[in-house]
Amino acid sequence: MRALTVARHYPQHQFLFVSHSHGAELLKREYPLVECYNPETPVVAHRVNAPAAVMSMLRTWARQPGLTRMLLREIERFQPDVAITDYEYFVPRACRVAGLPCLSVDHQHIITCAQHNIPVRQLASYAATTVAIRGLFSVASAYLAISFFQPPLRPGANARIAPPLLRENLFRLAPTDGDHVLAYHAYATSPGFYAFLRAIPRPVRVYGSHRTDSDGNLQFQPRSEDGLLADLASCAYMISSSGHTLLSEGLYFGKPSLVVPVSGAFEEFLNGHYVETLGYGRCYEGVAPPATLIPEIESNLDRYRKNIRAKDFCGNAEIFSLLDAFIERKLLPCAS
Repeated sequence: MRALTVARHYPQHQFLFVSHSHGAELLKREYPLVECYNPETPVVAHRVNAPAAVMSMLRTWARQPGLTRMLLREIERFQPDVAITDYEYFVPRACRVAGLPCLSVDHQHIITCAQHNIPVRQLASYAATTVAIRGLFSVASAYLAISFFQPPLRPGANARIAPPLLRENLFRLAPTDGDHVLAYHAYATSPGFYAFLRAIPRPVRVYGSHRTDSDGNLQFQPRSEDGLLADLASCAYMISSSGHTLLSEGLYFGKPSLVVPVSGAFEEFLNGHYVETLGYGRCYEGVAPPATLIPEIESNLDRYRKNIRAKDFCGNAEIFSLLDAFIERKLLPCAS
């Protein structure tokens, strides 16, 4: 969605996308696209499947020479002025060989380009994730880290931090504080998740399942971008894992969150950590949150909303200004 938001903002430019899997299916509806594998992080039962992730990385290394040569041929054919990537493995490597300026616009580099106060229990995961990002995904010319939280940059980081990039159809919706809760899960649910949702004394509109029926207070919704955003804009609060895009959209609408990070995914932990420390909601580090959390969340909604609504979570104008400069000058402007 970030890629489409950027491309749609620049109708005067030609784009050639590089993607695979679900991203490719979405992007090729509107733009020319080259299929290219990218490492995956499989999730099973709300936990990162580490062996499968290692196997995905091994497949990436095995295919690196051939896929890099393929992308170099596409660069030669398309003759781009710059490349913009979003936490992708092959494009920055091909750009470095071709001498093509490459800007990474993503959220993940907030981990390595900024300074954080990390709880001791997460230091090992923080260190491992930092090594992986720097070793696998840090070959671009510069980094624009988009984030709903704004920690200080590390000294010497070739990066900027900006608020979230929001898709344009959010701006057509006016937020209201309704009675329902929005629950979203992008992966298979953890044991006990639906039991927790049934304990909430409100209607719960559930997205991300393959169901379209009702179960007590649970209303399973069909896959629909417009439906999801409308229910998000009008909910009392939201419950989800800690994916940055949906969290940012909820914050833009002023919505408190209960976040349940995917176990073993440090980026999700970090997002949830900031949700809680900044007073935007609660973070539960476990498989399924206990029902005892519900009264705490319900009683603190006004405080969460006050904290959220004191901030601006739309970085579109700033991000497009920085992209304009990168496209024109092939450099990311330094922070003032």
